[in-house]
Amino acid sequence: MLLQAIAVILTGLLAGEEFIVRYGVQPALRTLDDRAHIQARVALVRSLRIVVPALMLPAVVASVAAVIAAASALRWAGLVALVAFLLFSFLGTVPINMKVIDWRADAPPEGWRATVRRWERLDVFRSSAAIVAFACFTLALSA
Repeated sequence: MLLQAIAVILTGLLAGEEFIVRYGVQPALRTLDDRAHIQARVALVRSLRIVVPALMLPAVVASVAAVIAAASALRWAGLVALVAFLLFSFLGTVPINMKVIDWRADAPPEGWRATVRRWERLDVFRSSAAIVAFACFTLALSA
């Protein structure tokens, strides 16, 4: 039961962070002028590249342990959602973030807005996967 509770807590923190970035931070960034948008985006990437892995890795480890300790359809679904989150991260948003970290507000790269739109499209799936994982592990705990 302790492993399942830890998985719920960690996936909840990850889902919460992803929810806020997707539905709070991203819309706010769209309201900024180009210079401020780029500065804020670079600053966010710099801080979140530490915060997200610090939540993501323990959440995955705890979730795998929870499935091993007490497998259920909901826990498996939660783990599959976390794998989807990882794939969207490492194959989608992380490579973009690695480029964004070098952007300069006074000389933005050509096509930077298209890059932001691509990141945002990928993040819909990425953040949704984290939220689904949390929901699955929470429901499994109460089942």
